[in-house]
Amino acid sequence: MKVLIIEDEALAAERLGKLLYEYNPSTQVLAVLTSVEGAVKWLQEHDLPDLLLLDIHLSDGLCFDIFKQVRVKCPVIFTTAYDQYALEAFQVHSIDYLLKPVQFSKLVQSLDKMQELRRTLGPAQTEIPINEVVQIIQRKEGSYKSRFMVKMGAKIKAIKTVDIAYFFSSNKLTLLVTRDNQKFPVDYALDDLIQLLDPSQFFHINRKLIISFDAAKEIHPYFKGRLKLVLHPPLDEDIVISSEKTPAFKSWLDQ
Repeated sequence: MKVLIIEDEALAAERLGKLLYEYNPSTQVLAVLTSVEGAVKWLQEHDLPDLLLLDIHLSDGLCFDIFKQVRVKCPVIFTTAYDQYALEAFQVHSIDYLLKPVQFSKLVQSLDKMQELRRTLGPAQTEIPINEVVQIIQRKEGSYKSRFMVKMGAKIKAIKTVDIAYFFSSNKLTLLVTRDNQKFPVDYALDDLIQLLDPSQFFHINRKLIISFDAAKEIHPYFKGRLKLVLHPPLDEDIVISSEKTPAFKSWLDQ
């Protein structure tokens, strides 16, 4: 069995490798990757393994970003230190789920399940219902994106989500704007971003803008039941909330 480990904690990855060997000494670990970016690159350049062992939280974001960039149709075992909130999502199709620290007996059960799937379904596995997994995790645990990796010239920098004022879309480019008015392009559409952000802290104003709670500096009544916002840092255009969205926006502010 060929296994790809995607895990940003060195000790956890080492433990998984030892447990796999204990399960079957002929198991081949193809690579140990630590980031979304590295995993996407590897999966684009290689044939799918027989199994993915995948940590939910990686060095540059959530593992779900991988599935937005490559199609993964092999069995996957997710691992995380969080509580057993997502079992209902992970126990479907070719997915299983293990809590850290991974126990050998639990891993054996999952690996046996994967082997049985391969025998009964063949090499072509059902594609992962990743949207269902994301929704359940975010609903049950609030596992929202805590940071974004951005480019600063030749360097890469991590921006904490709590330091973000808003996301703005213009000319097919999405910009992350920090509280101190630094601007960085990010590879997300706003519709995708809003799924990754804590809804208690971010609101999707319109098709061009997602704001954080603290970015709304001033709110003014506007024509026909609408609201007009003044943001901090300022944005060089009028920000008007439609009459349809105004009740939801007021409710968001008041929660």
